[in-house]
Amino acid sequence: MTPTRLAGLLAAFALFTTGAAHAADDFPTRPVRILTPFPAGAGPEGVLRVLAEKLQKKWGKPVIVENKPGANGFIAIDTFKRGATDGHDLVQLDNVHLAAYPHLFKKLPYDPAKDFDVLAPLFRTWFFMAVPAASSYKTVGDIVADARANPGTLNYGSWSVGNPVHLGSALLEASTQTQMQHVIYKETSMLYAGVANGELNWSLGTLATAGPLQRAGKLRFIAITAPKRQAAFPDVPTVAESGGPAGYEMSGWTAIAAPRGLPKALADRIQKDIEAALAEPDMKERFATFGYDAFPATREQFNTFIAAESAKYADVIKRAKVSLD
Repeated sequence: MTPTRLAGLLAAFALFTTGAAHAADDFPTRPVRILTPFPAGAGPEGVLRVLAEKLQKKWGKPVIVENKPGANGFIAIDTFKRGATDGHDLVQLDNVHLAAYPHLFKKLPYDPAKDFDVLAPLFRTWFFMAVPAASSYKTVGDIVADARANPGTLNYGSWSVGNPVHLGSALLEASTQTQMQHVIYKETSMLYAGVANGELNWSLGTLATAGPLQRAGKLRFIAITAPKRQAAFPDVPTVAESGGPAGYEMSGWTAIAAPRGLPKALADRIQKDIEAALAEPDMKERFATFGYDAFPATREQFNTFIAAESAKYADVIKRAKVSLD
C-alpha cells in the first residue's frame, strides 16, 4: 500500500469515527419508541414507563412505550425488527426471549445473536417457593422427601410451558431426581389461588405475583431462589438452607436492546443514559414496590451472564424434554 493510499484510508476512518461520535452526541433527533411484549400494568412494563419518563427528560425528545403483548412476545419483536435501525426504536426483552426460547423452539422468528444488541439489564427478580398456608410442608426438604417417596404425585403450577416458573420448577426436579406434575393455569391470579386453596402442592412466585396472597395469610414462603436471603424477608431461607439442592438459583430479568450494528459510540451513549436513570432514588423505590433488584452490569458482563443463563436453560429443557414447536 502506497503512503498516499494509507493516508487516504486513515483520513476516511477518522472522518467515520468523528461522524459516529457526533451522531451519538446528537441522539435522539426525533421521538424514541420502546416496544414491550408486556401488557399495560404489568410490573416490567411499569418500570419501563418510569424509565421512559426519565430518558425523555434527559434526551429532550418524546420517549414512547408501545405495548405489543401476545404470541410469546413475537409481535413486539417483529415490530422492532421492522422498525428504525438507528437507535430510535428499542425493545424490552426478558430472560425467556433471550435465554430460553432459543432452546424451546426449533425455529424462532428472530435470532438473539444477530437481531439484538443487548444494552443494559433493567432489573432482576427472585422467586419464592410458596405453599398453602395450612400445608404440612415447612421446608423444601419436606417437599423433596415426599416427591421421592411418591413419584408423580405432587404437583406444582405455572401459566405456560417454558416460562421461568415452569423451568425453575423443572430445575428443582432435575436437581433432586424427583418427578412431579406440572399444572398449567390460564393466568397468574388463578395459579396462586390454586396454591392457596390446596389444588397445588407448591409453586414458584415473585413478590409481585404471589405476594398479595402471602400478605393475606393464604400462602407461606418456605424458601427463596436467590443465592442469599433478602433483606425484606430475612426469615425466608434460601433453597439450599431449606433442605433443597446446593447452588440452586432461579431469577427473572428484563433488558433493553437496540438493533444489532448500532455504532458503538451511540450504543454506549444509550446504555449510560439508561444506567444513570436506573440509579435514581425513585427508581429504586419502584423496584422495591415490585420486589425487583437493581442489576448493574457492563454490556460485556451482562452478555456473559446471558450466555450462562442460556446454557442453564438448555440443560433444564433437555432434561425435561419440553418443546414449543
